Amino acid sequence: MALRIPTISSSHGLASSPAPTCRPAVFLAVGSSSSWAAGAQQKRSLLLATTTTTASETRGAGVLAPVRSSGIETSTSVGAEAVTGQVTEVNKDTFWPIVEAAGDKVVVLDMYTEWCGPCKVMAPKFQEMSEKNLDVVFLKLDCNQDNKPLAKELGIKVVPTFKILKGGKVVKEVTGAKIEELAHAIDTLKSG
Repeated sequence: MALRIPTISSSHGLASSPAPTCRPAVFLAVGSSSSWAAGAQQKRSLLLATTTTTASETRGAGVLAPVRSSGIETSTSVGAEAVTGQVTEVNKDTFWPIVEAAGDKVVVLDMYTEWCGPCKVMAPKFQEMSEKNLDVVFLKLDCNQDNKPLAKELGIKVVPTFKILKGGKVVKEVTGAKIEELAHAIDTLKSG
């Protein structure tokens, strides 16, 4: 399997002012991903076989369910919910339930990676936006290997990518470190 080396593009998209983006190598892989999918399925099966509490036994917003895996007890959030005025970290398991719980509110998802420079620049600005727009749900997704299925489902090509959802559907996308464009898109959807 050949991988492209991550690059930083200074003129991605149709914006009048260029905004830096990063192209994650994990999403630009050339070749079959069937071996990855098979491995992920095996890991899910192993996790399901080792848990002591099922999600159906602990349904409810914000309930912490004890999970025993390999003899170590930890807590995982079942039925996670977003906190107003903050950016909530989501993963492939919590993203859609939070979007569903948001109802008709505007939801903004920051899709980032830890190694992306423009993502690091945007993080504090995104947090500031969440503090000013209390009627909007702000989420972030680390586009790592664990969250690859969700990132692929949402069609990510570069990071940062901001997906804006309303009524459970993606209605707008902003790619790159374009804080003004993102703010305008949020304001437009809130008023419309």
